[in-house]
Amino acid sequence: MYAWPASEVPVLPGKGRDLRIHDTATGGLVTLDPGPVARIYVCGITPYDATHLGHAATYNAFDLVQRVWLDTKRQVHYVQNVTDVDDPLLERAERDGIDWAALAEKETALFREDMTALRMLPPQDYIGAVEAIPGIVPLVERLRDAGAAYELDGDVYFSVESDPHFGEVSGLDAAAMRLLSAERGGDPDRPGKKNPLDPMLWMAAREGEPSWDGGSLGRGRPGWHIECVAIALDHLGMGFDVQGGGSDLAFPHHEMGASHAQVLTGEFPMAKAYVHAGMVALHGEKMSKSRGNLVFVSRLRQDGVDPAAIRLALLAHHYRADWEWTDQVLEDAVARLGRWRAAVSRPDGPPAEALVEEIREALADDLDAPAALAAVDRWAALQQEQGGTDEGAPGVVSRAVDALLGVAL
Repeated sequence: MYAWPASEVPVLPGKGRDLRIHDTATGGLVTLDPGPVARIYVCGITPYDATHLGHAATYNAFDLVQRVWLDTKRQVHYVQNVTDVDDPLLERAERDGIDWAALAEKETALFREDMTALRMLPPQDYIGAVEAIPGIVPLVERLRDAGAAYELDGDVYFSVESDPHFGEVSGLDAAAMRLLSAERGGDPDRPGKKNPLDPMLWMAAREGEPSWDGGSLGRGRPGWHIECVAIALDHLGMGFDVQGGGSDLAFPHHEMGASHAQVLTGEFPMAKAYVHAGMVALHGEKMSKSRGNLVFVSRLRQDGVDPAAIRLALLAHHYRADWEWTDQVLEDAVARLGRWRAAVSRPDGPPAEALVEEIREALADDLDAPAALAAVDRWAALQQEQGGTDEGAPGVVSRAVDALLGVAL
């Protein structure tokens, strides 16, 4: 599967700061010190309703992570998956009377267009769950053969008790996990499971649903969590720097994935930091496909909204915060974009070197994009009020905003 084209990232003078970021597993800030190549895995979309602003906010957060690392003169190995076969996708395809694979392809193509418009840096490896199945089957077989998985009516389940570190990603107790498992694709009440929290690794073929050859597992399709594990281990290996996604993925998805990988490899942890973006709401409720209260990036673009303004609207909120999309949020972003573009359109301006360092400091401090935006606001206001004599300053600001915030002025 191919990703989308990369926009050029300007190289700034000097060097950025190492990133301090909130790690869900420890509950505090950790300073990441990757090697020459920083490794990040971000969970991708299930392509049946792309791309709403909740998606965009999440990928914007991890785009900032990449930009901070690039500014430290590191390379970045970024991997993202597409869950291109799953129950919600199959249900939507049946509802709309469309082939499930055609629906996945259509929505993935739209997602690529939106990511391109928003100047999100693409993953080096963009892998669909379907194409990963040949690598998933051996992992499930290994878990089964090691006694960490068991069969139930043809389905194969992972035993969470096989991982002594289970629960350390989300920090939740068993009761909270059980509730979330039922809400987020698990089946804690299925009779015959050894533990209600045990997740499915391989689903035996169901009539009328797609299935693949699973070798000794029989025909079927993979469970949700093992897909990402197979892709991450294949392309990044254990102990990569950041596992990212929305906050609703901390449990069960990232918890289960970590346990799968740790039992498979005997190593701990799967990722050095588990980083989660907040949820975006509309009319008082979290945007979700089940509620249908979605604002789509493509719809905004069709309505003539500049993608740079959409990006500024996302950047105006700290990535870990839950926030609500309103008309005012967009109006403020459009106005800010206008002020910034007016400021950099002049031939000279106030010195900008200190501003670049302010942006760097803000982003290195747990991706504090609102603080970075405020710093640019101050420079733009000074430009408006007093002007300046530094002929290179507007260009420096334009390149810094592009390189570090992904906004083209």
